[in-house]
Amino acid sequence: MSSRHHIDDFMRGRIIGKIEEGRKITDVAREFDIAHSVVSRLRQIYRPISKRNRRTTAQQVANQFLAASGKQISRKTVARRLRGGGLYARRPVVCVPLTRQHRTARLQWCREHHNWTEQDWACVLFSDESRFSLSSDCRRQLIWHESGTAYRPENIQEKDRYPTCSIMVWAGIMINGRTRLHVVANGTMTGQRYIDEVLLPHVRIFRGAVGDKFVLWTTTQHVIEHSLFRIV
Repeated sequence: MSSRHHIDDFMRGRIIGKIEEGRKITDVAREFDIAHSVVSRLRQIYRPISKRNRRTTAQQVANQFLAASGKQISRKTVARRLRGGGLYARRPVVCVPLTRQHRTARLQWCREHHNWTEQDWACVLFSDESRFSLSSDCRRQLIWHESGTAYRPENIQEKDRYPTCSIMVWAGIMINGRTRLHVVANGTMTGQRYIDEVLLPHVRIFRGAVGDKFVLWTTTQHVIEHSLFRIV
């Protein structure tokens, strides 16, 4: 086996490509006439680093490669090789953390309503509140993932805390319409504010148009149970 130690960027890319194809380290080392340990080290540095810690930047991967192999490569080379192996730098999908109880409740809800008709759903107003950050957030930090895997658990960032500089916005949608956006200007959304600012000026219009079959579905269902009669 060759005793040469220098491997240029092109050779590294070819080796990584073979590994990504599923080739065994021994076969790749024999094909390129290099030491088994060199191929093993390349495999340990590139793709596994970015998969175990998907928020590792290309520059950090390059630095770790330098520390492990003594070879210096550029950030652009790392990014190019990772793309060649099917990993792309993208913004993570952000969602609210869900517990097992949340997931169980969602599944139960789906089973209870799977046979509803379009006419049934036409009577439902879905509403929710969302908080929007007015400052920069973590979506500026990219993660590495394969094409078509954005919604896999390992590629989703759960987030339920926001910086102080943010606003709350409420809205509702139906099959044939939607409410206006309502911005909660100051403070938190209490039960009384929900009645005064949401139910009376917004929901009551849809309730009157649909009639007795009207259903309001919201994340603040406990508020609805105690105050919906106020908008009839």
